[in-house]
Amino acid sequence: MSSGPVKLGIIGLGRWARVLTRAAKKSDKLEIVAGFNRSAEKRESYHRDTGIAVYDDLKVMLADPSIEGVILTVPNEQHLPVAAEVAAAGKHVYTEKPIASTLEEGLQIAALERQHGVTVTVGHSARLLAGIRQIRAAIDSGELGTVGFIEANFSNERALELTPQTWRWYNHRAPGGPLSQLGIHMFDLVHYLGGDIVSASSTSSKLSPVGAEVDDQSMTLLKFADGKIAYVGTCWTSPGIFAVRVFGSKGLMHYEIDFGVWDDPDQIHKSSSLYIQRGKDGFAKREVLQEPESDMFKAELELFAESCRSGKPSELSAHNGNVAVACCYAALKSLSEGGKHVPLADIYQASNQKLAAQGQKVA
Repeated sequence: MSSGPVKLGIIGLGRWARVLTRAAKKSDKLEIVAGFNRSAEKRESYHRDTGIAVYDDLKVMLADPSIEGVILTVPNEQHLPVAAEVAAAGKHVYTEKPIASTLEEGLQIAALERQHGVTVTVGHSARLLAGIRQIRAAIDSGELGTVGFIEANFSNERALELTPQTWRWYNHRAPGGPLSQLGIHMFDLVHYLGGDIVSASSTSSKLSPVGAEVDDQSMTLLKFADGKIAYVGTCWTSPGIFAVRVFGSKGLMHYEIDFGVWDDPDQIHKSSSLYIQRGKDGFAKREVLQEPESDMFKAELELFAESCRSGKPSELSAHNGNVAVACCYAALKSLSEGGKHVPLADIYQASNQKLAAQGQKVA
């Protein structure tokens, strides 16, 4: 096993590749040493901005024995074919969230671990926010008592800016609008905070005047195996918000960040809001907590680097990535069935049946 920083490649050299490259350069545990994009213009721009070597042939990059893992920042529908090529080359896989556009493709990505002896890491970085970790610590220590209810809301003004030239305009590219584009983050968060999710029901509407195909408001109710429930709200016609609130028998905690500094996570603690309200104390007696400085993008890449070296998946696992996608598709199915609760088990069963009909076996 090699020593020193884990050497990584990166595929897809757009805006998000630069965000992760900046995060990687803050760590002594990993180093991005090579990049690939089909566009010569993007390759040249990325190399000019970062100084990192770029390839015009993916196979050549993947043949480099010093590269232990590869980061994917390609469009969602390309996650499976690119991940499959990376895994077949014996490289560990990091893919941005969601793990895939469909649960069937997500399950196939998860199966790459067994098929090729690699690990898959999914970039659900929001669970690594320092404020979210503090809430989880309070749950685990019993400080909040028995948790019964979780609220999560991720909203912004996206639907007011959509045009037919933007891919989020179309149902087949962004099913459910903010449900699939923003809700996916919160489904992973409430799974992390609340445990096993068994079903979802959802309602939605369209209020933006621009005329896009997609809905722009959604509310989803999740039921957990232990009886707790969670609400995930997404609105595409309002000022931005990213907020989570957890209600327990001994106290509640609220966490809210300024999404405007999302790309610079080491700045989030400067404008976030985190408090705990205990027992029968009113809002005026809440205790404001200080969120420590953290960097969720650096943290997720370091988890990936650790998986590359250990050969063991982290909490940013393919399984957890697929739970978030399953929640999304259960909510979409609920929308088509008048808001009834849809068991996640039904979504998994339907996806496995589709794969079996195609001659694919992932379980």
